[in-house]
Amino acid sequence: MTDMPTLKPERPFFSSGPTAKFPGWSASNLKTEALGRSHRSAVGKARLKYAIDLSRELLGVPDDYLVGIMPGSDTGALECAMWTMLGARPATVAAWESFGNVWIQDAVKQLKLPDLQVLDADYGEIPDLTQIPQGNDVVFTWNGTTSGAKIANTDWLEQGREGLAVNDATSAVFAQEMDWAKLDATTYSWQKVMGSEAQHGMLVLSPKAVKRIESYDPAWPLPKLFRLKKGDKLNRAIFEGATINTPSLLATEDYILALEWAKSIGGRKAMFERADANAKIVTDWIEATPWMRNMVADPAQRTNTGVCMVFQGDWYESLSAEDQVGVPKKIAAMLDEHDVGYDFNGYRDAPPSLRIWCGGTVEQEDLKRLLPWIEWAYESLRNQ
Repeated sequence: MTDMPTLKPERPFFSSGPTAKFPGWSASNLKTEALGRSHRSAVGKARLKYAIDLSRELLGVPDDYLVGIMPGSDTGALECAMWTMLGARPATVAAWESFGNVWIQDAVKQLKLPDLQVLDADYGEIPDLTQIPQGNDVVFTWNGTTSGAKIANTDWLEQGREGLAVNDATSAVFAQEMDWAKLDATTYSWQKVMGSEAQHGMLVLSPKAVKRIESYDPAWPLPKLFRLKKGDKLNRAIFEGATINTPSLLATEDYILALEWAKSIGGRKAMFERADANAKIVTDWIEATPWMRNMVADPAQRTNTGVCMVFQGDWYESLSAEDQVGVPKKIAAMLDEHDVGYDFNGYRDAPPSLRIWCGGTVEQEDLKRLLPWIEWAYESLRNQ
């Protein structure tokens, strides 16, 4: 029987969204000058523009791309891109986890795209992306938040391709380098890799995406929250801090604080290194643990953020399907009760699993302290 560990993580926050605040975060460090002010005021608009500019700088977004703040988190930003740009030419939606499957349902049931290719794969796998015609618009999730599977590269997207590439990057940015030259609409949310408060999404548009928006009017009505045009032109004020609807300036300040921290430690490269080191701790442990395996078989497709793992072995496989589902839930509940690890059970639609967030705001030592507790909880269940 494995003894109960004595050391606990100092910050037991391992949720995959919202994710852990950066080390040293304190609400007392949030700037408050804009609070209680209109987002249209000079100070409010300036803070929103500062958040946009810092995002551009840290992510290395090209100068001729536009960056804007959108309502509704990553979902709002991604669906805005789909609703405003799809339908002009054949489209492909590729999915390998739950959120990508939502975009498939949007394309099939809501937009009812007439010339649609659907590519999907089971959790932990990636479909054959070379099947996508280069003339198709394509919607895909760079990093599968609920499966731990990411694209290994962008070789399947040709430079200068005719179709648009719409990229849901919400659990990839600030952890993996974006190939901006091949991306036309990229979206993410503040609460994922940067650990900021959930509220808003970001939309990054290439010149080709802007051209599509200005030259194309979709057949379906657009809700106000998705209307990017003013007359026949893109409303560029949206990408200068004049948001479509009222944003939370408190959430904005929290996002700015996280961006400033990332900049202070060396920018996105430092964030990449932190995520890589964190993920290595967890993936090495999985490889050394006989009753556990990575949900993603191909090492090249394994994420460095939300690492997903499933159980295996004689004891686990002898359980009923219902009891197998209960194993990760019970382990997560046991560690929550001991204030060791919060919210790291696998996603509700995924196979029974654990999912440990390894993004750059997590500390290596906290991960090292968490893993022996998982071993203890597992052995406790086996010996009941």
